Amino acid sequence: MKQMKHNWTREEILDIYNKPLMELLYEAATTHRLHHDPNTVQVSTLLSIKTGGCPEDCGYCPQAARYHTDIKGNDLMGVQQVKAQALRAKAAGSSRVCMGAAWRNVKDGEEFDQVLEMVRTINKLDMEVCCTLGMITENQAQRLAEAGLYAYNHNLDTSEDYYKDVISTRAFQDRLDTIGNVRKTNVTVCSGGIIGMGEKVEDRAGMLVALATLDPQPESVPINALVAVEGTPMEDIEPISIWEMVRMVATTRIVMPQTQVRLSAGRTQMSREGQAMCFFAGANSIFAGDKLLTTPNPDVNEDMKMFELLGLNPQAPFVKKAKPETVEAQDSKHMPTGEKPKWSRPGHTIPRNEEAKAKAKA
Repeated sequence: MKQMKHNWTREEILDIYNKPLMELLYEAATTHRLHHDPNTVQVSTLLSIKTGGCPEDCGYCPQAARYHTDIKGNDLMGVQQVKAQALRAKAAGSSRVCMGAAWRNVKDGEEFDQVLEMVRTINKLDMEVCCTLGMITENQAQRLAEAGLYAYNHNLDTSEDYYKDVISTRAFQDRLDTIGNVRKTNVTVCSGGIIGMGEKVEDRAGMLVALATLDPQPESVPINALVAVEGTPMEDIEPISIWEMVRMVATTRIVMPQTQVRLSAGRTQMSREGQAMCFFAGANSIFAGDKLLTTPNPDVNEDMKMFELLGLNPQAPFVKKAKPETVEAQDSKHMPTGEKPKWSRPGHTIPRNEEAKAKAKA
């Protein structure tokens, strides 16, 4: 087995991405079979535990408070509500629950304590628990790890070069710093991005360079296709083709061979045949359920029919890494410190984001 490569360049990744499609698929499928069971796909459920009202200005996101979308916001869910949703997800075949809260960053206090209890509760159900809560400090990452968190999601979204055309309220380095804080614990890293936001192919390669040169590489990399939502700055962007998605999945598989590549947002726009090509190219995880936080997603029963048709089996929990132990709140060694980290706020503006904000006010 070849030694893991961590010094990828943009040019090397572009050469892979632009290979003749059949050669690209063959290399990706061969790499996939060296490191994974090609007939096993993890099924995860994404649960929005706090929706809307986010202060960020991400150009793709309907949860940003500054844009006018049809998203109905809700306060933080209760622990028992989340437990009930997790049990339904487990019964439907999911082995992982991913909880998302529309926060810029985690703040110590009652709400974070409630999230920690959600993590403890789901871990005790023998399901992998993932959270995406915005930027976190090292101490907050340690508290999540103690509660039994399996993975922390913090997407880079795109390349560092194109990032400033998508988001102005935080910096690319903030994303890397949060991933670095997670790496100081036993929690695995889930980090990927979105394609189809108007970026160039070079930006897609740039995002993969940022991920693939991390040591260790992320255990999970979600590849999302933009779902353009009315009211957001990117509402008029046309969907990408399935061939772009297949190429992105295949390239990700080749440069990060041991990573779970997650076929994420945008699956409602893909045929079964298109999704099958993504699985062949190395995707081995999907999100099930009728919503991905706020955007549409295929029905879980439809996914199970597709699995049956393709001969795919849902992955059991804790296959890639052992189940973490849960430390109860009263036994925690990491207590809230009251820290107030200064995450950056770049001073530039993005014209299309400002236009969408003005349109919302009108």
